[in-house]
Amino acid sequence: MRIPAGGAVTGWAALRLAGAGFFDGFAHDGHTALDVPLLLPPGRDMRRGAGFTVRRERLPPGEVIERYGIVCTTPARATFDALRQAGNLRSAVVVIDMALAAGILTGGDIDALLTDRAGWSGRALARAALTLSDVGSRSPQETRMRLIWMFDAGYPRPLCNPAVGDSSGTWIGRPDLLSTELGVVGEYDGAFHRGQARHRSDVRREDLFRRAGLEMFTIVGGDLANVPLVVDRMKSAVSRAQESPRARSWTLGR
Repeated sequence: MRIPAGGAVTGWAALRLAGAGFFDGFAHDGHTALDVPLLLPPGRDMRRGAGFTVRRERLPPGEVIERYGIVCTTPARATFDALRQAGNLRSAVVVIDMALAAGILTGGDIDALLTDRAGWSGRALARAALTLSDVGSRSPQETRMRLIWMFDAGYPRPLCNPAVGDSSGTWIGRPDLLSTELGVVGEYDGAFHRGQARHRSDVRREDLFRRAGLEMFTIVGGDLANVPLVVDRMKSAVSRAQESPRARSWTLGR
């Protein structure tokens, strides 16, 4: 109601309104509430207030849409703005991955907008994040785990949630992370995995992965804040895979 003509809600709030559920209005710690980001054309002003931040920048008409009676930026522009406010590369990759996971845009949509934004602040960070993004990621924690695997452990870029079966064609599952080069799978187990039935299923699946020739590591809630611990767990899995190689009997696709 307070946004002047030509302005719009953007960033995480516009992505939430577009249906991207992981943009919940809280910071990475899960407790700190984020301000609603507003975008105004140059020369426009509005009364200051608590709970929102204002950025003044060019906003073409084609990048504006109305949702639930609220004027918002399009998913591509909202993602672009959220990327530039992410603060660092890893957080920016999470932004793109979660926008892609919601199915509200494609990497091509973001690439096209970046191509049209030469010279804009934050464009280099957004471009780097797009290069590292993966449409297969299904949660911020999976993305952060993947980036620790690549940046801190120094291993090759993995696959995210690929379909894996055994040599007979029996379905095993979709591991959060799979290194085809090293024969290792990684799983992030959040609260969903705490139930007895789910835990029993996870143990069975881990056994099937190992029988098929894939070593496994598991990261649980809270572990991602301790990068050395996560790296050590990853390296231990890689060492086990190299020291006791099993005949590969796993396949991709189903």
